[in-house]
Amino acid sequence: MPELLVLEFDGVGESQYNKVNTELGIDQATGDGNWPPGLITHIGAAAEGGNLIVVEVWQSRQAQEDFMSSRLGSALAAGGISSAPKVTWANLIAQNSPGN
Repeated sequence: MPELLVLEFDGVGESQYNKVNTELGIDQATGDGNWPPGLITHIGAAAEGGNLIVVEVWQSRQAQEDFMSSRLGSALAAGGISSAPKVTWANLIAQNSPGN
């Protein structure tokens, strides 16, 4: 069963998020780009207070760990994000997109 990942970055804003995506070769506006294998869903959100929340669904934790070690870690650094986020993993029990 797929895994849900929630990342909460304190003091990270939209401009840093955009820089990371540019480093990864992903265009969030169009959805085009070099998405990592095993990623099912990605949502980025700017929270009140200047924090960034990323919610993702992965085929496995290993797929996300592979992405982190091969590409995401260096993209975060290039985007100016040096602090570790709060990380929450959960077993996905449902996934729907009713408005699509």
